[in-house]
Amino acid sequence: MALANDGCAYPQWTVSWEADLAFWAGHAATSATEAHKARSLVRLRLELPLSEAVIVCDSLKARLGGKIGPGDAGGLLLETAEAVRKGLSRERRNRLSGAAGMRRGASGVHSAVRRPGFSPSRSSGPGEAAGSTARDAFWGSIGGPGGSFLLETVRVADLPGLSGLPALPDLSDWTGMQESAHQAIGNRADDSLRPAVARGRGVSAGEGAAWRSAAREAGRKLAGRSLLLDEAIGLLGMEDSGTGLFLLQFAALAGEARLAAAMESGAGRRAKLRCRRCGSGEERMRRTACASCGSAACAVCEACIAMGRSRECGLLVLALPGRAERDQPSASVPGRPLPADGRPRSLRGSTDFSVFSRPVDGERAPLFVDRWGLSPAQLRASEAAVRFLRGDGPGEPLNSLNRLLPSAFRRSARTQSRRFLLWAVTGAGKTEMIFPLLQEVLDRGGRALVATPRRDVVLELAPRLAKAFPGVGLAVLYGGSEDRWTNAPLTLATTHQLLRFQEAFDLVLVDELDAFPYHNDPMLHYAAEKARRADGSTVFLSATPPASMQREVKRGGLPCARVPVRFHRHPLPVPVRLNVPPIYKWIGRGQVPASLKRLADESVRRGAQLFVFVPYIRHVDPVVSLLRRHAGEWGIAPEAIGGTSSKDAERSGKVTEFRNRSFRVLVTTTILERGVTVPRSDVCILDAHHAMFDEAALVQMAGRAGRSGDDPKGRVYFCSAYATRSQHRAESQIQAMNRLARKLGYIRTAEG
Repeated sequence: MALANDGCAYPQWTVSWEADLAFWAGHAATSATEAHKARSLVRLRLELPLSEAVIVCDSLKARLGGKIGPGDAGGLLLETAEAVRKGLSRERRNRLSGAAGMRRGASGVHSAVRRPGFSPSRSSGPGEAAGSTARDAFWGSIGGPGGSFLLETVRVADLPGLSGLPALPDLSDWTGMQESAHQAIGNRADDSLRPAVARGRGVSAGEGAAWRSAAREAGRKLAGRSLLLDEAIGLLGMEDSGTGLFLLQFAALAGEARLAAAMESGAGRRAKLRCRRCGSGEERMRRTACASCGSAACAVCEACIAMGRSRECGLLVLALPGRAERDQPSASVPGRPLPADGRPRSLRGSTDFSVFSRPVDGERAPLFVDRWGLSPAQLRASEAAVRFLRGDGPGEPLNSLNRLLPSAFRRSARTQSRRFLLWAVTGAGKTEMIFPLLQEVLDRGGRALVATPRRDVVLELAPRLAKAFPGVGLAVLYGGSEDRWTNAPLTLATTHQLLRFQEAFDLVLVDELDAFPYHNDPMLHYAAEKARRADGSTVFLSATPPASMQREVKRGGLPCARVPVRFHRHPLPVPVRLNVPPIYKWIGRGQVPASLKRLADESVRRGAQLFVFVPYIRHVDPVVSLLRRHAGEWGIAPEAIGGTSSKDAERSGKVTEFRNRSFRVLVTTTILERGVTVPRSDVCILDAHHAMFDEAALVQMAGRAGRSGDDPKGRVYFCSAYATRSQHRAESQIQAMNRLARKLGYIRTAEG
């Protein structure tokens, strides 16, 4: 707890006591206001587990009011820590009181996390000889027999004369701060970067400025991030963890970063832990022996363990709220003007002014330069989303789009949360529709994120984004990516990578929100929410939004623009149901149903390729074997019928062969329900009555047919023993989109 000359107290916990000494000594030398200079530091010389130290600190902040003296501060510190201890459950109190549970974490209000090569418990404190009786009592239990709380008061003015002060790290080799530090202290020798408190004299104003420059540089690199300790040290490029801890603590004291316990814990006996990184509760955690803190029951979050171990004793380095805004202006402020000539900065000088004078259906000129060749339906949907980003209301100037929005939303557009849904049918070109949104944010100096659940989609989209936005910095993030610590205006990432961000982006675009693993995963939803700035916007893209989101649209709680037609402007193929026995029956008999043989024959003879979807992996090989018996009847070789699944190591190669027409029939599972486009194809869904095939899955599988302008009337068959609600709803959704497309004039006429 730091006590200022004006009597105000500043409680805090620390992971580097040396950083606190350096900071407050430097603050005394650089502070312009005498009243705000630190007079003394009161330290609880007992290492607490990090999560418990946070509780003590928060309790102190809640109880402090008015000005207090050093004696009052110490008493309040002891009283608060004891009250917190009594409020803990017996299990947590035992973990806290045991020596094993105390050798990692926080030293009272000033916590000291142990790290390789540094042990705060073994070094002498300021003004104390090594090996003293007080030092031997450092590991005393909290309020238990044989020990008590120990306090230490240090006068800031006495720091230069104290003996036994722990040596502070030399950060002169850190490239991030070297240039700014040299500028601040006049390009003196590198040794001058070592805080003077380690050399037995006061801290000069120049040296204080150097350390603050280093802290600002660290804060700039950490802006928008949410990282575990080893990740933060890796991002900063620090080779020594002790030096990294020092810099992080100094940056936190200087207001350039925020440190928090990886596990958030409330006070009280019934308080539960929550992972601060992914939002998961104790039901997703397990307790194990921990080599880092010595505890026999240290909680580890298993929900986000694939992204690194988030432990109860661990540290989380967070972007300071508002830091990203200081570094980069927010792009989501409504009404922020574009350049005076009406065109984005990236397109100034363009001679193509025709799009500005060309009205859309006679209503008004487009909001942006359409340099991506959008169809009328794509253009209107993108304009609605851009208007939403500008705070103008979703598509209000466009009557055709406004009719798609519930009246309840139109009346309350200003009061809704910053979320928008682009509901586009399969094959409508969702990727092209997001380009104007990205341009809108980038032109205003903001940061945009495109998140998708699958790595293969990230790798597919990366070159398309790079081509669409030449000259714009692009970070591509997935497991093993080389861009792991790159901060760029435009970021493309898998949804799991969002766990490493905090209030970083003005625009978060979530593609395929209904796809695994994002769908029904609260952790990934939490990650996407926290990655967005407080005043930012989230745009969801989907051909099959979840039922809950569809209901929200109908109630007017979620603005939405629909794209009911594909780029070739032909209707979507409507599924036809065929009465076919369950797979297990005709596999057991070794006979392919006549209706299935007939539809396969028709597809192959018309030159199409046939997707055959089955519910389980175990069905793939038997169905392939049976179909190959009839390959000669259809005029193809048996080898032209293949199968694949998520467990097939050769899946990518087989999909390529299918695209190249080496395979004419491909039996597969829902692993290929998305992301695969074959120009001339039909779809057959076996056991369409199966519970695994819900409405969204059926619509997505049906969407593999009719995607090409050369063959827009592909065929879709629901082969089932009986009709189900999911089949009816999938068919109804497809027909509703076709009706809407006709109503809006999107369907191409016979003459067109």
